[in-house]
Amino acid sequence: MRQALRPTPPAPIPRRNHVQQDPDREPREIACRVAATCRRLGIRTVAVYSDADADARHVAFCDEAVHIGGAAARDSYLRADHIIEMAKETGAQAIHPGYGFLSENESFAEACAAAGLVFIGPPASAIHAMGSKSAAKQLMEKASVPLVPGYHGEDQDAALLRRESDRIGYPVLLKASAGGGGKGMRVVESGDAFEAALASVKREPRPALATTRCSSRSI
Repeated sequence: MRQALRPTPPAPIPRRNHVQQDPDREPREIACRVAATCRRLGIRTVAVYSDADADARHVAFCDEAVHIGGAAARDSYLRADHIIEMAKETGAQAIHPGYGFLSENESFAEACAAAGLVFIGPPASAIHAMGSKSAAKQLMEKASVPLVPGYHGEDQDAALLRRESDRIGYPVLLKASAGGGGKGMRVVESGDAFEAALASVKREPRPALATTRCSSRSI
């Protein structure tokens, strides 16, 4: 479902310059800021929205909006093929993915390129290299980049994760290694709270996380 929206730009803007906004559930303000910049540059914008965001500010702020599915992210903001289909239908030339969800999805960046759309973000190769936070940390360690103390190893035994957190010192941040947009992140204030925090991370809905493999670091 498509709808033309207010506010209307002061002067007509050619449709050949067209950017589609793909906000996830949180960064609506980012979508509005991107849209404001595009307007100053004479570029029309198209917002996408789920059932839950029909009345969100970014929907009214962009020049046009497209409904892409139900309230759950898996039914809307994670539907890469549908988002690309809507981009083509509206005549968009580029997609700004916001942050989290598809913004860190290598396959989505590649799909945009294959569809002739500009993915406004890092190239797929960079997303691949940095896609796993734990692997990225290991890469930085090899390059002698100073890092916050933490554990990013392959062994995900709960007892080992607890020992590593004890070694690092509390409070620690427990994080699903492939979570995005703040997904799968818990602050653990003490060892007594570790088990419950780990269980909470592992209960995070799978569509929001590529994996529930965890890392721990000092905060």
